[in-house]
Amino acid sequence: MDSAVAHITPPALAPTPVQQVAPPQTRLAQSLIGPDTSIHTLIERFTAWTVQIGLVVDNQRKLIGTVTDGDIRRGLLRGITTDAPVQTIMNPAPRTIRFGEPRGDVLAFMRREKIKHIPVVDFAGRAVDLITIDTLLAPHDQPYRVVLMAGGEGLRLRPLTEHTPKPMLDVGGRPILETIVRRLADSGFSEFHISVNYRADVIRNHFGDGTPMNVDVSYIEEEKPLGTAGPLAKLSRGTNAPVLVMNADILSKVDPVQMIDFHRENGAAATMAVRSYEVQVPYGVVDIDDHEILGMREKPVTRHFINAGIYVLGPEALDLVPGDRAFDMPDLFDACRAAGLSTLAYPVQEYWVDIGQLDDYRRANEEFAKIF
Repeated sequence: MDSAVAHITPPALAPTPVQQVAPPQTRLAQSLIGPDTSIHTLIERFTAWTVQIGLVVDNQRKLIGTVTDGDIRRGLLRGITTDAPVQTIMNPAPRTIRFGEPRGDVLAFMRREKIKHIPVVDFAGRAVDLITIDTLLAPHDQPYRVVLMAGGEGLRLRPLTEHTPKPMLDVGGRPILETIVRRLADSGFSEFHISVNYRADVIRNHFGDGTPMNVDVSYIEEEKPLGTAGPLAKLSRGTNAPVLVMNADILSKVDPVQMIDFHRENGAAATMAVRSYEVQVPYGVVDIDDHEILGMREKPVTRHFINAGIYVLGPEALDLVPGDRAFDMPDLFDACRAAGLSTLAYPVQEYWVDIGQLDDYRRANEEFAKIF
């Protein structure tokens, strides 16, 4: 017989707004937010939290909505800024379960509905618990291959890269590439293909076949530089599963399983992680039509989405990579669109840094212990 989900006494009502409660000590308390909490604040909390859902409650802890990372990404794509309150992007009618439901029934419901979190409410609609699929299921292996692009010379990081390939530079006490492999291994990935060219011996000598890290590592040899997508032509086919591809000079807390789920659920051929990037014009901008001044904007900020160097590619996309010549990811996404295939953007709000320049390298070392 299944045990009940929770045999606990519902928490006492919060006497003050949720933002003022004591520091989170439990999964439930960690997820509680008020409707006026900014999206930016929630993003920061997601980086530190063990759960990736915000339960939006009123002063009496009554559940009025939920916010997931998917809600945030959709809001960003709609142009909502991160200083907006979470109530602008929340789901106002979330699925919930009643306090005391049997664990087996909850697991069956979450599997059927394909959801990863579900709030538990009492008879008055107050949030009393938060169930995650991870608490009901043991971790399982991910059946997806990972390709890590580590063949570049890292010229902008000279002299650090004169004898060391950029992915092997030390950040936080170990090579960047080792941190990437370990984080992916912790998420259940075990089959790694590392594309190597510049100082390939340094990478091969460090990882070998992956046995010390309990993963399988093989190498894609670039006799000449093949760009950011060209090495994929050397990857064996024979599987319909998508492939996770990542530049080997990126440190991020993006959940790769969530990104793959997004790719598959939306029927994409190629999915690119994108990051919001702001540029401020240091002058007053004058809007002109012919010679007529329409208005002025003082030091306006423009927002763009930039390529974050993380991709999920289906077999139909991999088939478009030409053999034995340089080919970059923008070329591959252009080829997919020309072939009528779906290409999607996956907004990244988690921690992300591309270690391409010395300032980025210094920043990564300063932040590593706090983030990872």
